[in-house]
Amino acid sequence: MADDQNLNLNEFAADGAAAGATAEESRVPQSARDLDAIGLIPVKVSAVLGTANMQVNQLLKLGRGAVVELDRKVGEAIDIYVNNRLVARGEVVIVDDRLGITMTEIIKNDAGNA
Repeated sequence: MADDQNLNLNEFAADGAAAGATAEESRVPQSARDLDAIGLIPVKVSAVLGTANMQVNQLLKLGRGAVVELDRKVGEAIDIYVNNRLVARGEVVIVDDRLGITMTEIIKNDAGNA
């Protein structure tokens, strides 16, 4: 009798369904279920217009209306970071009185840079 139960469990696993999975879950590819599991994890997205280096005494002298020159030129792509990792470049756009980003290039990192 124990052999019959093992056979049934092995047949069930051979069909590609996980133990305890519902009929709907068994029809969804494993990769899609994996994405559902991480889909609600929050991430930090940053768009960097440019950077500037200055000494602390210069920083302390800045006041309202001061202009800080960045290392980018007008029209140059901005960097888009997700959790402090560069993932794309894009352009600034205006959407209903708000600033937005249009991605123009996806950055592919090789496994060595992880």
